[in-house]
Amino acid sequence: MKPALIVHAGAWKIPEATHADHIAGIRAAAEAGWAILASGGSALDAVETAVSIMEDDPTFDAGVGSVLNRVGEIELDAMIMDGSTLQLGAVAAVRGITNPVKLARLIVEDTDHSLLVGDGARRFAELKGMRLCAQAELTVPREVERYRKLQEVPDYRLSDGFTPDTPGPWDTVGAAAMDMHGNLAAATSTGGVHYKLPGRVGDSPLVGSGAYADNQTGAASATGHGESIMRVVLSKTATDAIGHGKSAQAAAEYAVRTMYERVGGYGGIILVDYRGEIAFAFNTPHMAVAWVDVDGQVQAHLKTRQSAP
Repeated sequence: MKPALIVHAGAWKIPEATHADHIAGIRAAAEAGWAILASGGSALDAVETAVSIMEDDPTFDAGVGSVLNRVGEIELDAMIMDGSTLQLGAVAAVRGITNPVKLARLIVEDTDHSLLVGDGARRFAELKGMRLCAQAELTVPREVERYRKLQEVPDYRLSDGFTPDTPGPWDTVGAAAMDMHGNLAAATSTGGVHYKLPGRVGDSPLVGSGAYADNQTGAASATGHGESIMRVVLSKTATDAIGHGKSAQAAAEYAVRTMYERVGGYGGIILVDYRGEIAFAFNTPHMAVAWVDVDGQVQAHLKTRQSAP
């Protein structure tokens, strides 16, 4: 089968000054993931590699460049899922790891578990020989400045009524792929929402919400307002729609529309279905998305919403 790959780096109102950096970052991720697929590698390897590339890019809210929580710490979430076996690995609220998606992959391969959190996830990383890092390696001036400004706001609270113009960042990153054997995989990684309460976990590491992969339907990765994504189990909603006969594009649009109609939620989703068709949908001002076209060329774009949801 012909492989397929699509990646994203957030759906929100992305500042114009960072558009070029977003496009460059998703292009690099798609190129790295595609190199694996084109050489016969697995979808699981491809999505892990693509997401880790974006975790290393300080442009995004994942790995290096992640937001600070209310006490000035960085806590990371990630998951990866194999559509051929339905095995998954996820980490939540883990500190001092540059590539949480790689740690999630180790959970798939070397444990009987699916999700490790906090200090337990960090201890497992150390046990497996992953290099632990100081928070300074993950911190960028942009987020220090954001944190200091938020400290000056009395009783600051990110409203559940997230709107497209709510200050960001919402640069969660993700990838979905199908390899030459027809196997699907998906992965998602994030630093979460800025100024969150310590221990807050969003949709990204939760199966069916931040990502899902099933060879019988499709692979998906979501981004946006995590609490809304969780309420409608966005990624599973999209892949289930494929199972009910919708095309990949129709399924992506259906899932995002459902999130808005049911809970007033904003965000986006990428999909690869079991036929290798790719799709994405979003209801925010922008979405950073890259894919490989039928000629094997990477298309990287910062898409703009043309109409209201």
